[in-house]
Amino acid sequence: MAASKSSSSSLSPTALVFMGLLALQFGIQPIVTKKFTSPEINKSTVIFTQEIVKLLIAMIGITLNTSTKWKDITSGWSIQSWLRLALLPATIYLIQNLCSLLAYQNLDAITYNVLNQTKTLSAALCCFLLLGKRQSKLQIVALVILLVAALVMEGILPLNLEYYMNYLSNTTAAADSNETTKFSLSSRHVSHGVLPIMLASFLSGLAGAITQKSLQSGGGRNALMFTMELCVASILILLVSFATSDDGKKIQERGFFDQWTFLTLVPILTNSAGGILVGLVIKYAGTIRKGFALIFGILISGIVQSLIDENKTLSKEDIAGGVLAALSLWMHASFPYVAAPAKMKAKAE
Repeated sequence: MAASKSSSSSLSPTALVFMGLLALQFGIQPIVTKKFTSPEINKSTVIFTQEIVKLLIAMIGITLNTSTKWKDITSGWSIQSWLRLALLPATIYLIQNLCSLLAYQNLDAITYNVLNQTKTLSAALCCFLLLGKRQSKLQIVALVILLVAALVMEGILPLNLEYYMNYLSNTTAAADSNETTKFSLSSRHVSHGVLPIMLASFLSGLAGAITQKSLQSGGGRNALMFTMELCVASILILLVSFATSDDGKKIQERGFFDQWTFLTLVPILTNSAGGILVGLVIKYAGTIRKGFALIFGILISGIVQSLIDENKTLSKEDIAGGVLAALSLWMHASFPYVAAPAKMKAKAE
């Protein structure tokens, strides 16, 4: 189908539009969230409301789309298919978020960000395992360049030659003075930090691959319908968690809308739109290229911050990372994997 082709080789105009919108949403989301959301707010109430809003937006989108009909979209739908195609990735995303939170609490920011940026590589691995989608050698190089772009924009790989010269000189000096560097990893650092974030990275790729398979295989599930199914699954999971979690107790004690204002709806609306865009990007471009859109979102975030805050300027790391991300996207779209021609089993005698 068209969606599958576009995700495996060149990017269609539709895919580029959705990727651009997702990058924009991802770029401005941290800014609007910080501005309009209280640090003391109960995060579960925000997530629950986001799922409700996302569900409503998807329903409105299907209703207003004259080329789709509810009868056609729901044809063949069943509880069994919902459990298999929606509840599974929704549960995986929940476990991923829990793993990310655990890792964030037990790792320094640099280690967390480096390991967290392996999600696109995990997506490529899971797409190969579940969908049989291979990457060409140049596409693998492109994914590595994308990882480098993310690390540059995060400031983990600074564009400062003096930094690396000092690092090398300090290392040499330590070796000449017979100093030994003590590097030890506590069991908690590994079990509660490194392993959870690596698991979260793998689960992100796994859930993305499962979603892509649902949206692209066979006739392909309608992206908005699939978003609705995910929302219902997430809402049910959250309702169950409210009965046992600390957040549920806080809701009972303080009320659902404690620390809310009318403007709290702004980041909820943008994040809900982002959730729908993720489904559309996966359908028309694939889960791997969703990672490209998110890296461009980091660049957009830097641009927006430099425009609204005169004390902040677009750094050379942001510019260099953006160039590297653009190069990696071009390489990944231009040099897809091409299966080798079948070899002749017998030679002519």
